[in-house]
Amino acid sequence: QVQLVESGGGLVQAGGSLRLSCAASGRIGSNYHMGWFRQAPGKEREFVAAISWSGGYTYYADSVKGRFTISRDNTKNTVYLQMNSLKPEDTAVYYCAAGVPITVVLPSGYSYWGQGTQVTVSS
Repeated sequence: QVQLVESGGGLVQAGGSLRLSCAASGRIGSNYHMGWFRQAPGKEREFVAAISWSGGYTYYADSVKGRFTISRDNTKNTVYLQMNSLKPEDTAVYYCAAGVPITVVLPSGYSYWGQGTQVTVSS
Protein backbone atom coordinates (compact mmCIF):
# COMPACT_ATOMS: atom_id res chain seq x y z
CA GLN A 1 0.00 0.00 0.00
CA VAL A 2 1.20 3.49 -0.87
CA GLN A 3 -0.06 6.73 0.66
CA LEU A 4 0.46 10.06 -1.07
CA VAL A 5 0.14 13.50 0.47
CA GLU A 6 0.38 16.65 -1.65
CA SER A 7 1.26 20.10 -0.40
CA GLY A 8 2.33 23.46 -1.75
CA GLY A 9 -0.79 24.67 -3.49
CA GLY A 10 -2.14 28.17 -3.08
CA LEU A 11 -3.10 31.42 -4.74
CA VAL A 12 -0.62 33.11 -7.06
CA GLN A 13 -0.74 35.84 -9.67
CA ALA A 14 -0.26 35.07 -13.33
CA GLY A 15 3.42 34.81 -14.14
CA GLY A 16 4.25 33.59 -10.66
CA SER A 17 5.60 30.27 -9.43
CA LEU A 18 4.66 27.49 -7.05
CA ARG A 19 6.29 24.22 -6.07
CA LEU A 20 4.11 21.26 -5.25
CA SER A 21 5.36 18.35 -3.18
CA CYS A 22 4.08 14.80 -2.97
CA ALA A 23 5.32 12.78 -0.02
CA ALA A 24 4.94 9.03 -0.43
CA SER A 25 4.85 6.43 2.30
CA GLY A 26 4.88 2.70 1.79
CA ARG A 27 6.85 0.74 -0.74
CA ILE A 28 7.55 2.47 -4.05
CA GLY A 29 8.65 -0.19 -6.49
CA SER A 30 11.53 0.46 -8.85
CA ASN A 31 9.12 0.01 -11.76
CA TYR A 32 6.76 2.70 -10.52
CA HIS A 33 6.00 6.00 -12.18
CA MET A 34 4.88 9.05 -10.26
CA GLY A 35 2.50 11.39 -12.01
CA TRP A 36 0.88 14.77 -11.56
CA PHE A 37 -2.62 15.31 -12.86
CA ARG A 38 -5.01 18.23 -12.53
CA GLN A 39 -8.72 18.73 -12.65
CA ALA A 40 -10.52 22.01 -13.15
CA PRO A 41 -14.23 22.43 -12.31
CA GLY A 42 -16.40 20.79 -14.93
CA LYS A 43 -13.46 19.23 -16.72
CA GLU A 44 -11.91 15.79 -16.81
CA ARG A 45 -8.75 14.98 -14.95
CA GLU A 46 -5.79 15.64 -17.24
CA PHE A 47 -2.18 14.60 -17.33
CA VAL A 48 0.43 17.18 -16.38
CA ALA A 49 3.75 15.38 -15.90
CA ALA A 50 5.26 12.07 -14.86
CA ILE A 51 8.62 10.68 -13.80
CA SER A 52 9.95 7.16 -13.54
CA TRP A 53 10.94 6.33 -10.00
CA SER A 54 14.17 4.53 -10.83
CA GLY A 55 15.56 6.13 -13.97
CA GLY A 56 14.14 9.61 -13.57
CA TYR A 57 12.74 9.74 -17.09
CA THR A 58 10.30 12.63 -17.41
CA TYR A 59 7.16 13.23 -19.45
CA TYR A 60 5.15 16.42 -19.88
CA ALA A 61 1.87 17.57 -21.33
CA ASP A 62 2.38 20.00 -24.19
CA SER A 63 0.49 22.67 -22.27
CA VAL A 64 3.10 22.78 -19.50
CA LYS A 65 6.29 21.88 -21.36
CA GLY A 66 8.95 24.50 -20.74
CA ARG A 67 7.12 25.94 -17.72
CA PHE A 68 6.79 22.99 -15.32
CA THR A 69 9.51 20.66 -14.08
CA ILE A 70 8.95 17.35 -12.34
CA SER A 71 11.65 15.88 -10.14
CA ARG A 72 12.05 13.32 -7.39
CA ASP A 73 14.12 12.76 -4.30
CA ASN A 74 14.30 9.03 -3.73
CA THR A 75 15.91 9.48 -0.32
CA LYS A 76 12.89 11.44 0.86
CA ASN A 77 10.30 9.47 -1.12
CA THR A 78 9.08 12.79 -2.48
CA VAL A 79 8.14 14.04 -5.92
CA TYR A 80 8.06 17.73 -6.81
CA LEU A 81 6.36 19.82 -9.45
CA GLN A 82 7.99 23.19 -9.99
CA MET A 83 5.51 25.43 -11.79
CA ASN A 84 6.77 28.66 -13.36
CA SER A 85 5.11 31.26 -15.57
CA LEU A 86 1.74 30.23 -14.25
CA LYS A 87 -1.37 31.11 -16.23
CA PRO A 88 -5.01 31.42 -15.15
CA GLU A 89 -5.76 28.28 -17.16
CA ASP A 90 -3.44 26.33 -14.83
CA THR A 91 -6.02 26.79 -12.08
CA ALA A 92 -7.13 23.36 -10.88
CA VAL A 93 -6.85 20.79 -8.13
CA TYR A 94 -3.53 19.04 -8.61
CA TYR A 95 -3.23 15.35 -7.76
CA CYS A 96 -0.21 13.16 -7.25
CA ALA A 97 -0.43 9.55 -8.42
CA ALA A 98 1.70 6.44 -8.25
CA GLY A 99 1.59 3.17 -10.10
CA VAL A 100 2.80 1.10 -13.00
CA PRO A 101 0.90 2.61 -15.92
CA ILE A 102 1.03 1.17 -19.41
CA THR A 103 0.88 4.74 -20.62
CA VAL A 104 1.76 7.57 -18.25
CA VAL A 105 -0.87 10.01 -19.54
CA LEU A 106 -3.95 8.00 -18.52
CA PRO A 107 -5.24 8.32 -14.94
CA SER A 108 -6.56 4.76 -15.07
CA GLY A 109 -3.01 3.44 -15.08
CA TYR A 110 -2.23 4.68 -11.59
CA SER A 111 -3.17 2.70 -8.49
CA TYR A 112 -2.62 5.28 -5.77
CA TRP A 113 -3.75 8.89 -5.49
CA GLY A 114 -3.32 11.76 -3.10
CA GLN A 115 -6.14 13.97 -1.86
CA GLY A 116 -5.21 16.87 -4.11
CA THR A 117 -4.05 20.43 -3.56
CA GLN A 118 -5.72 23.54 -4.97
CA VAL A 119 -3.77 25.85 -7.27
CA THR A 120 -5.42 29.14 -8.18
CA VAL A 121 -3.81 31.57 -10.62
CA SER A 122 -5.32 35.03 -10.75
CA SER A 123 -5.11 37.24 -13.82
